[in-house]
Amino acid sequence: MRIALGSDERSHLTDVVEEELRRRGHEVALVGPLNGEDSPWPEVAAAVAERVAAGDSDEGVLFCWTGTGVSIAANKVPGVRAALCGDAETARGARAWNHANVLCMSLRGTSETVAREILEAWFSAERDASEEGNVERVNELDRRYRVQTDARRGAHDGAAPVVGQEKGRIV
Repeated sequence: MRIALGSDERSHLTDVVEEELRRRGHEVALVGPLNGEDSPWPEVAAAVAERVAAGDSDEGVLFCWTGTGVSIAANKVPGVRAALCGDAETARGARAWNHANVLCMSLRGTSETVAREILEAWFSAERDASEEGNVERVNELDRRYRVQTDARRGAHDGAAPVVGQEKGRIV
């Protein structure tokens, strides 16, 4: 599997996770400071998320101090399902029930042992077919709001909106 691994700082934990991913046989693409680039967390998250959304990486793993920032930023990219996981059970559920494709962890709050447990749960989880309807509902939200965003951009560029407008609101 091709994994994009990014963080806004290199640490012992990021090195451990990189080593663990490679030990599991994954091809790892490093992003941001892990690759020697000085990049803040929003840029690192966007770069990893864009690789996943474009199919250049099958999945992503992201870190920042709390993990919250990179999960928020990565989820702005259509097609990305970033999940902030602080324990193995959350990671398993994110994969099985939510079909998450980007794992986010806290540099501050994740120990080496817990990171390994999270990775084990993440990679061993199988999709729960009973959740397909809910996953499709989330996909529909992604499509709906992407159309609205595209329409707003088009309205500012002088292009015709993709959706209608009602009292100054895009609907």
